[in-house]
Amino acid sequence: MAFLINAYNAHTVEKVLTRYPNLKSIWDFGRFFANPFRDPFFSLLGARTTLDTVEHEILRKQYPDPRIHYAVNCASIGCPMLREEAYVAAHLEEQLEEQTRRFLSDRSRNRVRGGRLEVSKIFDWFREDFEPLERYFAAHAALLAGDAREQQLVRDGKASLRFLDYDWSLNDSR
Repeated sequence: MAFLINAYNAHTVEKVLTRYPNLKSIWDFGRFFANPFRDPFFSLLGARTTLDTVEHEILRKQYPDPRIHYAVNCASIGCPMLREEAYVAAHLEEQLEEQTRRFLSDRSRNRVRGGRLEVSKIFDWFREDFEPLERYFAAHAALLAGDAREQQLVRDGKASLRFLDYDWSLNDSR
């Protein structure tokens, strides 16, 4: 699992670097033709493959763990932060738990505001990986909300749910 996450992230960075700094989003490669997630631009385990294949056909099927979504990075601001180190099998559990805490407590991506739970579009796109969604959020209420009252709203399933717009801008340092 660590190897596959690292491969996905490294090949995503590799793809971006082929046109960097002349792109503003990974989608600048194209959405239909030259789609960066469906382009078989690299080899893995002896076969040409795509980012989508690594994420959806291998990782998510062989390792049904929602934390994968916090580990793979699509080079966009809306993605969970790219880890500062490689994933290592011996420390994978701790690394995935830390990624979970980092992403869920990131108020630019997930928050409670005015009694409403506003979360990343990732939870909408991959809802089946987090089902039941309300229970998942309830279990992580302390990360999603800052104060005890908001946390209780999330735990009780009483916060209305809104999926935030996804920012596909390139996750680039200024």
